[in-house]
Amino acid sequence: MTAFRARCNSAMNTGHSQTHFVAIGANLPGLCGPNPQAACEHGLRAIVSLPYLHGAVRSRWYSSAPIPAADQSRYINGIVRVEGVVTPEKLLADLQAIEAQAGRIRGKPNEARVLDLDIIDMGGLLRPTPDPILPHPRAHLRAFVLLPLRDVAPNWTHPTLHAQIATLLAALPPQDIHPV
Repeated sequence: MTAFRARCNSAMNTGHSQTHFVAIGANLPGLCGPNPQAACEHGLRAIVSLPYLHGAVRSRWYSSAPIPAADQSRYINGIVRVEGVVTPEKLLADLQAIEAQAGRIRGKPNEARVLDLDIIDMGGLLRPTPDPILPHPRAHLRAFVLLPLRDVAPNWTHPTLHAQIATLLAALPPQDIHPV
Protein backbone atom coordinates (compact mmCIF):
# COMPACT_ATOMS: atom_id res chain seq x y z
CA MET A 1 0.00 0.00 0.00
CA THR A 2 1.40 3.39 -0.92
CA ALA A 3 2.08 5.98 1.75
CA PHE A 4 -0.64 8.14 0.18
CA ARG A 5 -3.24 5.39 0.28
CA ALA A 6 -2.29 4.55 3.86
CA ARG A 7 -2.72 8.21 4.90
CA CYS A 8 -5.98 8.51 2.99
CA ASN A 9 -7.36 5.29 4.46
CA SER A 10 -6.26 6.40 7.92
CA ALA A 11 -8.10 9.71 7.54
CA MET A 12 -11.21 7.91 6.26
CA ASN A 13 -11.15 5.32 9.04
CA THR A 14 -10.61 7.80 11.86
CA GLY A 15 -12.95 10.41 10.46
CA HIS A 16 -10.13 12.98 10.65
CA SER A 17 -11.14 15.97 8.56
CA GLN A 18 -8.61 17.42 6.11
CA THR A 19 -8.39 20.72 4.25
CA HIS A 20 -9.04 20.58 0.53
CA PHE A 21 -8.68 23.29 -2.12
CA VAL A 22 -10.80 23.25 -5.27
CA ALA A 23 -10.24 25.70 -8.12
CA ILE A 24 -13.33 27.01 -9.90
CA GLY A 25 -13.17 28.51 -13.37
CA ALA A 26 -15.30 29.26 -16.43
CA ASN A 27 -15.19 31.38 -19.55
CA LEU A 28 -18.47 30.42 -21.20
CA PRO A 29 -22.07 30.67 -20.02
CA GLY A 30 -23.59 27.32 -19.18
CA LEU A 31 -26.84 25.64 -18.29
CA CYS A 32 -26.56 27.18 -14.82
CA GLY A 33 -26.27 30.84 -15.71
CA PRO A 34 -25.96 33.54 -18.36
CA ASN A 35 -22.25 34.24 -17.89
CA PRO A 36 -19.02 32.64 -16.59
CA GLN A 37 -19.33 34.18 -13.12
CA ALA A 38 -22.82 32.68 -12.74
CA ALA A 39 -21.37 29.30 -13.76
CA CYS A 40 -18.66 29.69 -11.12
CA GLU A 41 -21.23 30.66 -8.46
CA HIS A 42 -23.26 27.57 -9.39
CA GLY A 43 -20.15 25.40 -9.10
CA LEU A 44 -19.36 26.90 -5.69
CA ARG A 45 -22.89 26.24 -4.39
CA ALA A 46 -22.76 22.66 -5.66
CA ILE A 47 -19.37 22.01 -4.04
CA VAL A 48 -20.39 23.35 -0.65
CA SER A 49 -23.57 21.26 -0.77
CA LEU A 50 -21.59 18.00 -0.97
CA PRO A 51 -22.56 16.21 2.28
CA TYR A 52 -19.01 15.27 3.30
CA LEU A 53 -17.66 18.84 3.05
CA HIS A 54 -18.05 21.75 5.47
CA GLY A 55 -16.47 25.03 6.55
CA ALA A 56 -16.24 26.54 3.06
CA VAL A 57 -14.20 29.70 2.55
CA ARG A 58 -14.21 31.28 -0.92
CA SER A 59 -11.63 33.53 -2.51
CA ARG A 60 -12.46 36.63 -4.48
CA TRP A 61 -13.28 36.07 -8.13
CA TYR A 62 -10.52 36.95 -10.59
CA SER A 63 -10.65 37.68 -14.30
CA SER A 64 -7.77 36.15 -16.24
CA ALA A 65 -6.61 35.69 -19.80
CA PRO A 66 -6.51 32.09 -21.03
CA ILE A 67 -3.30 30.12 -20.42
CA PRO A 68 -1.88 29.13 -22.80
CA ALA A 69 -2.83 32.23 -24.79
CA ALA A 70 -5.79 31.52 -27.05
CA ASP A 71 -8.50 33.25 -29.01
CA GLN A 72 -11.20 32.81 -26.37
CA SER A 73 -12.95 34.84 -23.69
CA ARG A 74 -11.37 35.73 -20.36
CA TYR A 75 -11.90 33.32 -17.48
CA ILE A 76 -13.45 33.91 -14.10
CA ASN A 77 -11.46 31.98 -11.48
CA GLY A 78 -11.59 31.37 -7.75
CA ILE A 79 -10.76 28.84 -5.06
CA VAL A 80 -12.87 27.30 -2.34
CA ARG A 81 -11.24 25.88 0.79
CA VAL A 82 -13.29 23.14 2.43
CA GLU A 83 -12.87 20.63 5.22
CA GLY A 84 -13.95 17.03 5.05
CA VAL A 85 -13.24 13.35 4.83
CA VAL A 86 -13.26 12.08 1.24
CA THR A 87 -11.09 10.07 -1.11
CA PRO A 88 -9.59 11.78 -4.15
CA GLU A 89 -11.57 9.46 -6.45
CA LYS A 90 -14.89 10.39 -4.82
CA LEU A 91 -14.20 14.13 -4.84
CA LEU A 92 -13.07 14.00 -8.49
CA ALA A 93 -16.17 12.04 -9.53
CA ASP A 94 -18.46 14.50 -7.74
CA LEU A 95 -16.70 17.52 -9.24
CA GLN A 96 -16.98 16.05 -12.74
CA ALA A 97 -20.69 15.41 -12.14
CA ILE A 98 -21.13 19.09 -11.15
CA GLU A 99 -19.30 20.14 -14.34
CA ALA A 100 -21.59 17.91 -16.43
CA GLN A 101 -24.70 19.38 -14.75
CA ALA A 102 -23.46 22.82 -15.79
CA GLY A 103 -23.20 21.64 -19.40
CA ARG A 104 -19.50 20.90 -19.67
CA ILE A 105 -18.55 18.50 -22.42
CA ARG A 106 -14.97 17.30 -22.16
CA GLY A 107 -13.02 17.87 -25.32
CA LYS A 108 -9.54 19.11 -26.12
CA PRO A 109 -7.23 20.35 -23.35
CA ASN A 110 -7.28 24.11 -22.69
CA GLU A 111 -10.45 24.74 -24.69
CA ALA A 112 -13.12 27.19 -23.52
CA ARG A 113 -15.44 25.69 -20.92
CA VAL A 114 -18.65 26.36 -19.06
CA LEU A 115 -17.22 25.12 -15.75
CA ASP A 116 -13.87 23.73 -14.70
CA LEU A 117 -13.38 22.31 -11.20
CA ASP A 118 -9.88 21.15 -10.30
CA ILE A 119 -8.60 19.66 -7.07
CA ILE A 120 -5.49 21.66 -6.17
CA ASP A 121 -4.56 20.00 -2.88
CA MET A 122 -6.08 17.51 -0.47
CA GLY A 123 -4.44 17.84 2.92
CA GLY A 124 -0.96 17.87 1.43
CA LEU A 125 -1.32 14.37 0.00
CA LEU A 126 1.09 13.35 -2.76
CA ARG A 127 -0.39 11.31 -5.59
CA PRO A 128 1.52 11.00 -8.87
CA THR A 129 -1.07 8.62 -10.42
CA PRO A 130 -3.93 7.92 -11.13
CA ASP A 131 -6.17 10.96 -11.58
CA PRO A 132 -6.50 13.17 -9.72
CA ILE A 133 -2.78 13.89 -9.56
CA LEU A 134 -2.07 15.70 -6.29
CA PRO A 135 -1.10 18.39 -5.82
CA HIS A 136 -2.40 19.69 -9.14
CA PRO A 137 0.63 19.45 -11.47
CA ARG A 138 0.34 22.99 -12.90
CA ALA A 139 -1.04 24.91 -9.91
CA HIS A 140 2.32 26.51 -9.13
CA LEU A 141 2.58 27.90 -12.69
CA ARG A 142 -0.70 29.81 -12.75
CA ALA A 143 -1.57 33.09 -11.10
CA PHE A 144 -5.27 32.26 -11.55
CA VAL A 145 -4.74 29.45 -9.04
CA LEU A 146 -2.18 31.04 -6.73
CA LEU A 147 -3.83 34.44 -6.22
CA PRO A 148 -7.21 32.98 -5.15
CA LEU A 149 -5.38 30.35 -3.09
CA ARG A 150 -3.55 33.13 -1.27
CA ASP A 151 -6.95 34.66 -0.41
CA VAL A 152 -8.08 31.53 1.45
CA ALA A 153 -4.74 30.11 2.66
CA PRO A 154 -2.03 32.80 2.73
CA ASN A 155 0.46 30.45 4.42
CA TRP A 156 -0.13 27.43 2.16
CA THR A 157 3.02 25.59 1.18
CA HIS A 158 3.22 23.54 -2.01
CA PRO A 159 3.41 19.89 -0.87
CA THR A 160 6.14 18.82 -3.31
CA LEU A 161 8.01 22.06 -3.99
CA HIS A 162 7.99 23.08 -0.30
CA ALA A 163 7.56 26.71 -1.38
CA GLN A 164 5.03 29.19 0.00
CA ILE A 165 2.59 31.10 -2.19
CA ALA A 166 4.57 34.35 -2.07
CA THR A 167 7.65 32.54 -3.43
CA LEU A 168 5.64 30.81 -6.14
CA LEU A 169 3.95 34.05 -7.20
CA ALA A 170 7.29 35.88 -7.35
CA ALA A 171 8.63 33.21 -9.71
CA LEU A 172 5.79 33.57 -12.23
CA PRO A 173 6.18 35.42 -15.50
CA PRO A 174 3.68 38.29 -15.91
CA GLN A 175 0.11 37.05 -16.29
CA ASP A 176 -3.00 39.05 -17.18
CA ILE A 177 -5.19 38.72 -14.08
CA HIS A 178 -7.11 41.04 -11.78
CA PRO A 179 -9.84 40.81 -9.11
CA VAL A 180 -13.42 41.18 -10.38
